[in-house]
Parts: sequence; structure tokens; C-alpha cells
Amino acid sequence: MQAKIDSQRFNEQGYLIIPGLVPENELDDRRAQYENLLEKQKMVWVRNRKPGDPPGGRWDYAEHPTVDIGFNPGIVDQENSKAIDIWMQENTLGTSRLLMRSHDAAPIYMQMMCSPVTNHGPGRWHRDIHPEDMAPLEALQKDVEENGPRQVQWNIPLYDDDVLWIIPGSHSRPNTEEENRLLAANPRQPLPGGMPVELKAGDAVVYNNYLLHWGSNYSTKLRRIVHGTFGHFTYYPDPGIGDFLSSAPQSTFQDWVERSERVRNATEAALRSVINRDAPGYRAALEDLHPGAGNSGKSLFTIFLSKATNQLQNLKRPDFDTLPEQVRKRAVTAHPFALCWGEEFGRRFTPAEAETLVQRFQKLDSRLQNDEGTFEPGFQSQPMRYIFSRMPAGADYESFIADWA
Repeated sequence: MQAKIDSQRFNEQGYLIIPGLVPENELDDRRAQYENLLEKQKMVWVRNRKPGDPPGGRWDYAEHPTVDIGFNPGIVDQENSKAIDIWMQENTLGTSRLLMRSHDAAPIYMQMMCSPVTNHGPGRWHRDIHPEDMAPLEALQKDVEENGPRQVQWNIPLYDDDVLWIIPGSHSRPNTEEENRLLAANPRQPLPGGMPVELKAGDAVVYNNYLLHWGSNYSTKLRRIVHGTFGHFTYYPDPGIGDFLSSAPQSTFQDWVERSERVRNATEAALRSVINRDAPGYRAALEDLHPGAGNSGKSLFTIFLSKATNQLQNLKRPDFDTLPEQVRKRAVTAHPFALCWGEEFGRRFTPAEAETLVQRFQKLDSRLQNDEGTFEPGFQSQPMRYIFSRMPAGADYESFIADWA
């Protein structure tokens, strides 16, 4: 049964705590399922370790070793597949759809974060925003005001936990001058207005990931956090994990996979409309991506499509193999939140089509950048030319259409 959800409080504060999402009598089973997943992931980390890595690979050095369930072929099997169904329950899936005001909400990430072996933090205060492949904070926040959250994030601890800190209400405003000053001096210390999210085993916190939040101190205490993100746009490169689910969850998972394909097709239709200078087709494709989205949403999608074009440009470069590893990794990796679908999607376009798209999006891409590199504390990014917070003039979707139509 779904807990009573205070949507207004979530919109104002940016988070909700849901007590007892996993009932006490189910905790041992959940722990066993996720430990099984972790043991399989550890074997992958050992196989993938690089020269100089410790024997356990990432398990031995990561700040919070994370098991990626939905994107990791070979991790999920019949024995541990029930670990996935936590994201198909009314208390998670139903709550996410309610808070996002969308029946299309589905998991983007299904993970478990673990206590570290050696690197105990603390982490950095941050918003889950990186302007290089997303959008300025102001554009993201206007979209939330108009259309509801585009994604919500969950932490469900299997043991008591108070590592996560948040600043309530920070999801809907820019950083204050004091926050910027303190974050620039030391992003790993408490901030004014910050508070720990104190959860008992089986409780949950769901939050807007634009919220300023902090992994305060990972310590040596056993930590197993079932962690996931629901969004409008999803991608499942290994849909075979659905084969291990029982009939009802399997049907739900298949709906997610089909929805993902429809969104990728709408993304392709939008980009082809730009190639063909088809303004009505472009507007129709934006409507397909999110029926009923207003001007702020359509402008945000247009910025996302400019990022997808940058990804395509790199994928089609003849010297791709010589690019820096980080650039190549970003190009081949799907970032579904921002309509960047990775290497497989890139095969739908020729190098000439990618170059045409770069030309069409050039003015918009320039408007989203400063002349010199900048940096604002509290973002998951390094200094860059892309604007962090302010939405520049002319970055809306109608101005973009006017540039080429």
C-alpha cells in the first residue's frame, strides 16, 4: 500500500522521508538479495582492475562502491532478481509518478551504494547537475516549476544511516553568496541550513536531485543503500534482466523498455526535423517527448538535443580513437536524462547528418557558453565554458527554430 504522500511539502522542501518503506520482517531477505548482487559485482571489479589497482579493484578504493543493477549484464539472475521489484512497488514507482506528475516515470538507475573499504570521505556538497551535458540550473528549475520534477532520487538504507545531508529548499534557488564562499573554501564541511537525513533500516528518503546534498562521512560502519533514480527518459541496454522477473514485474519492465524505444525514436525524429528544416515536425517531436510540456520544458529538451548533437559529433569523428579517454567515454555512454543515447543511437546518423546538426545547433550552443571558462561551487563539474546557473537570452526553443527555419 502506498504511504500518504505530501506533494506540496516535497515541492517546497525538495525531499520527503517515508518511514518503513521496507517492512522490518522483509529486511533480512532484502539484505540477502543485495549481498548476492554485491558478491557478483566484486568479481567483475576484480576482472576489470587496471595496472596498479588493489586486488579488489574498485571495491578496494572507491568512496562509495556502487553496484549498477540495471546496466550490468551478468549481475542479475534468478536468485537475486527480486532485488529489482523494490522499484516496481506502489511506495516507490507510484510515489515517483505522483511527485513527478507523470505516469511515464520509470527507473533511470537501480543501484546499491556500499560503505568504503579505505576511502571514507567525506564527500563534496553538490547538486547532481553538470552543465556540459545538461543545462543551466535556471532552465532546469523553470522546467520543474512548469512541468514537475523531471526526476526524483531515492535512498533506502538496509541498515540505520545518517550519512546523507541536505539543505531543504535549495533545489528551487541558486546558491547563496555565503554558500559559494564556503564551498569554494572547503566543499567537505557542514553548511548553514544543512541537516542530516536520519533513517532507520527500511526507511526511505526521496528527493529532488537538484537539492544541495552531501555524503558527510562514510566511515567504517556497514552501509548498504538501495539507491535509484526515476525519470521521464530511460534506457535499458540489457533488457534481458526482465527475463528473471515474475509475470507482473516482467510486464512492468517490458513497458519501460518499450517506452525507452519510443523516446529514442522521438529523439531521432526531432533531430531529423532539424536536419530537414521542418519546424512543424520539430514541434511535434518535442510534444511526443513529453505530451503537454510547456515552453520551459520544450526549451529544456532543445538544450538537451544540442548536447546530443555534441555527442554525435564526437562519435562520428574520424580520429575518435585518438580523443582523450574521458571524451570517448562520454560519447559512447548513454545519459538518458538529457536525451543522449550513446553509441548505439549514434549509428542512426551518418557523419554528414551529424555535421549538419552541429551547424543547426551552433548558435544555441554558443549562447550556452561564456567567452572564458567559469566554475560555480556545488556542481558535479570542473571549470568550463558552459554556463552553470543563468539561462541566457535566446536559448529557448522558438529562438532555436528561428535560427534555421
